[in-house]
Amino acid sequence: MARTDETHLDDLRDAYRDEAGREGGRRPQRELASEMKPLEFLRYCWRQLTSMRTALFLLMLLAVAAVPGSTFPQENNDPSGVATWIDDHPTAGPWVERLQGFHVYSSVWFSAIYLLLFISLIGCVLPRVSVHWRSLRSKPPRTPARLDRLPEHREATLATPPAEVLEVARTVLAKRHFRVERRDGSVAAEKGHHRESGNLLFHLSLVGLLIAIASSSLFSYAGQRIVTTGGTMVGTQLDSFSGGTWSTIDDVPPFTLKLDSMDVAFEAQQTSQIGEPRRFAASVELTDEPGDTPRRETIKVNHPGKVGHTQISLSGNGYAPVVVVRDGQGNVVQDGATPFLPQTSNYDSTGVVKVPDAVDADGKPVQLGIQGVFLPTATTNAAGEPISAFPDTASPLLVARVWTGDLGLGDGVAQNVYTLDTSRMTQVQGTDGQAFALTMKPGDTVQLPNGLGSVEFAGIERFASFDVRYTPGQTAALVFALLATTGLVLSLFLPRRRVWVKAAAAAGGAGTVVQVGGLARGNDAGLAEEVEGVLRRLRESLGETDAEPEPDPGGSPPPPAVGDHEQSVHVPEERP
Repeated sequence: MARTDETHLDDLRDAYRDEAGREGGRRPQRELASEMKPLEFLRYCWRQLTSMRTALFLLMLLAVAAVPGSTFPQENNDPSGVATWIDDHPTAGPWVERLQGFHVYSSVWFSAIYLLLFISLIGCVLPRVSVHWRSLRSKPPRTPARLDRLPEHREATLATPPAEVLEVARTVLAKRHFRVERRDGSVAAEKGHHRESGNLLFHLSLVGLLIAIASSSLFSYAGQRIVTTGGTMVGTQLDSFSGGTWSTIDDVPPFTLKLDSMDVAFEAQQTSQIGEPRRFAASVELTDEPGDTPRRETIKVNHPGKVGHTQISLSGNGYAPVVVVRDGQGNVVQDGATPFLPQTSNYDSTGVVKVPDAVDADGKPVQLGIQGVFLPTATTNAAGEPISAFPDTASPLLVARVWTGDLGLGDGVAQNVYTLDTSRMTQVQGTDGQAFALTMKPGDTVQLPNGLGSVEFAGIERFASFDVRYTPGQTAALVFALLATTGLVLSLFLPRRRVWVKAAAAAGGAGTVVQVGGLARGNDAGLAEEVEGVLRRLRESLGETDAEPEPDPGGSPPPPAVGDHEQSVHVPEERP
């Protein structure tokens, strides 16, 4: 097996120690490093933390740490999902809770990784900024003594005097975006410093992106509210709310929104797109704060209303059947529009009407629950089941079943108003002993059996679902992401090159010998073309375009090995 350079060096060290041991009578012992003092240990820890290797490791660790956030339901977004997961996993649930698996993005361990990554990036970038600033202000490096030892070298003999050649060379290099300095007998030029500028821009943008995302995680909030036509919502009273670590529902502006009307249209002409939505718009009356003058706005999809920096978006719509319930004594115990949530693209909608304060014909208290399906354009499928054939109200129909018993409203536990818990209820039976079903069109009234009263389908209203959202740092995150992309492009595709031009009188005073040498940082396939281009433009500017450049007798040495981007070429410099 071939020995590597490291193995060869180890053999040389062992041979040296054996030789020294034979001469001195004993084998020399390695000196052990002294223990680091506390300050030295802190400096060592800081150097390790602010190394690029540590930053990359922390970035990978942050991505891995975010996986549980998409695996387990999160308390701030889905509290009911968390409760269900714990009930379904009685053994693992408590352990996940102890490990903050339901609060991943605000957990101690995730915050620690995030903070360490933030510190590591700052520690990596800031020292490089000052070094790069000094590099930008520095002069091009001194001209090497022998340009023919550079990776790319061209030589030609011109008739123009050396001083004029160097002056023209300075102009040519400046036009090719080099930083140029004229020296005795040569011109030194350098370009590509902004490759490092792009690298720094990329890392600084990552820091800014982390800050923007952190601000969004800490201060953002989102809430939803369903409002029927003619109804009103207040910003601090939402159906659901999820906020960042440092935000509560009190941070929502106390705006007032009244839904005047809904403008909805569906495709009814093109057969291939029948029923597709064509227009959703909510005409609202919006008041920023109590006492302010209301203003009228039209909220559409992708055109939200705004109260300060809070957006109010139209996220959904549907139908709200107006159901009037009278108890066994003829008293109206329910009268209003009840939102039914769409379940299909044709707006087959389900909903629940809960009546906790009714009495039967004998005057006994009774609680009623009506569980129904609303069909905007009723028809039947192949199995004879009622379905909706079109999302608009061409032939509306309400199909429902009635339950009696305990609604559970007195337990002090929050309930979903769109579902009915029938575990403590009994379905109402008809005179035939079968489950009693309601099938009603607008304007119909059905008498309930057993003296429970009546149900009237009085009409149809529309509802709109509004999404109230505040996301700070969203624009900043976009800007920093674009800047990071720009910096990455610069750091990957902008070459770092140095070019020198030397001019000296030819032997015997017949013309001027011009040498052009080029050096790149790492592999650069365009360096040869750059050097040839400089010499070609120099000849054209001097009016000597007929002669061809003399080939380099020694040829250019081969480029460095692929991947050896940091290997530098040692070139002897002119002595002052």
